[in-house]
Order: sequence, then C-alpha cells, then structure tokens
Amino acid sequence: MIKVLVADDHAVVRRGLRQILSETADIMVGGEAATAPEVTNRLREERWDVVLLDIDLPGGSGLALLPEIRRDHPRLAVLVLTVHSEQQFAVRALKAGAAGFLTKETAPEQLVDAVRRVASGRRWVSAELAETLASVVASGEEAAGAQRPHDVLSDRELEVLRMLAGGKTVSQIAHDLSRSVKTISTHRTRILKKLGLKTTADLLRYAMHAGLVD
Repeated sequence: MIKVLVADDHAVVRRGLRQILSETADIMVGGEAATAPEVTNRLREERWDVVLLDIDLPGGSGLALLPEIRRDHPRLAVLVLTVHSEQQFAVRALKAGAAGFLTKETAPEQLVDAVRRVASGRRWVSAELAETLASVVASGEEAAGAQRPHDVLSDRELEVLRMLAGGKTVSQIAHDLSRSVKTISTHRTRILKKLGLKTTADLLRYAMHAGLVD
C-alpha cells in the first residue's frame, strides 16, 4: 500500500485528491497538511511513501520545503502538484529534488500513474515537460524562456518575490516565513538588484507579466 500525504492549502482540493486516490486498491491517503509547518510536522510524526506537495502553502512555499525534505527524508518521493504552468516552475522543482511535477489540470488517471511511478523510485513528468528537459540537457540551459531574469533568483528569493507581488508587506512575509524583517528586507533588495527593478510596484508588474502570480 502506497501511503500518501496530501499537502495543499485548499480543503476542496485536498478532498478531491483524496477521492481520486481512494478509488485505487494500492494507494491510501494517510493524512493531509494545509501549511508548510504542518507538512514538516507530519513528515516527522509518520512514515510516508509519497507527498503530493503544492507550491503555494501558507508559512512557506513548496519549493522552499523541497531541500529540507530531501535532506531529512532522502527516500521520500515528492510529487509537486500546482496550478502554475510547467514552464514557470517545473525545472526549478525537479532541480530542488522533486520526483515529479503535475499541474492541477492533470487527468485523474495520470495523477494515479504519477503517484505509483514516484513511489517505485522512478520519475514522472508530462510529455511536454519531457521535451523541455531534453532541451535543457541538449543546450545546457533552460529552454522555452531560458535566461529569464527571475531564473537567477534563489528559491527563497522567488518565494519572497511572489509574496510581495501577492500584496504582502515585508513584516507579513517575515512573520509567515518565521524570519526577521531584516532578512526579508535583504531578500527584497537582492531581488530588485537581480531583476534590475527599483520598487515593489515594479516587482508586482514583473511578476504578473512573467506569470508568477495568479
């Protein structure tokens, strides 16, 4: 039996994923998590085979969690499931340690197949993403939008950028990520410098144009 932890901040999404996976004989949703700290706690408390991890979680993004999960649970398969397009986050997620990447538009049968594959130690990506990854290997750089300005940001910087673009203040982000205001301010300064921007309003426009926020 494949034991799955579903990590998503929307109760309706968690319920839907549970329903899809409950229709199989070999997969069991053993628990749910709605925030990044809850994910960390559930992983410490029990043994899991697969984590279905959303990128957008209160208290920290799934991307930021991936290195921590890989460090503390190296045998655990993480399947990233998100509303965001593959072009924006897939390569970054896979580099950070995800075993697979799915969008929430994925058909139920593909979700089930992906869970089984990553649980067996293999990787799962869509045919479209496989082409992108092949291009990455062939060219040595990210295809389909390679060298976008935000590609140079660290996972934490990207997380802060998206939170700023979502309307949160530096103080709110510091609270959500359990970091100091000074640390988040430093991230903001570095983001502006790397992107060649001057204000938070500039960051918002950039993030919307790049499809980094809904």
